[in-house]
Amino acid sequence: MLWTRERIMEDLELIEQAKVGDAGAVRALYQRHASRVYAVVRRLAGDDTLAEDWAQDAWLRAFRALPTFRGESAFTTWLHRIAVNSALHGRRSRERRTGREAPIDDNSASVRPQGDNAVLRLRLEKAMERLPEGMRRVLVLHDVEGYTHEEIAAMLGVNPGTCKSQLFKARARMRALLSPAPTPAEGVEACST
Repeated sequence: MLWTRERIMEDLELIEQAKVGDAGAVRALYQRHASRVYAVVRRLAGDDTLAEDWAQDAWLRAFRALPTFRGESAFTTWLHRIAVNSALHGRRSRERRTGREAPIDDNSASVRPQGDNAVLRLRLEKAMERLPEGMRRVLVLHDVEGYTHEEIAAMLGVNPGTCKSQLFKARARMRALLSPAPTPAEGVEACST
């Protein structure tokens, strides 16, 4: 969605109305930006259910913090940062819990849309899920969300060099995961005895 000056001004008006408790303004802000918030946390979560929870948490944090929004940056930028932080907080919280839980074997199949784009998206999602968490976080934050290594390092509490290294490894792993499976060489016959 293209954010024109008019849409930005509409957001600022809605923000002021929401700050004083206008439920319609709150609803309008949510409807305008919900898909973007979900998309951000979904890429970091790697799972629809987690993404729904973390997106909801991001909205709660955003609406609680709305009175502190001063307009020094675009609302979309401010909201994006909250969404990323919410997903990172959710990830850390989940990692602490899963360290104390036993895994459950879930063999349920999910239904996916058909078509080339759906197949590609599914392959990408599966490859992303196979990345170690550190690599996936840096890959999403840098290549998908557009953050610099310095910004990512500040968010994750690591050195920028670590981010660069993780990104390099993540890209290499994604290339390996997405490369076509080797096929038997044509014209080579099996030896028989």
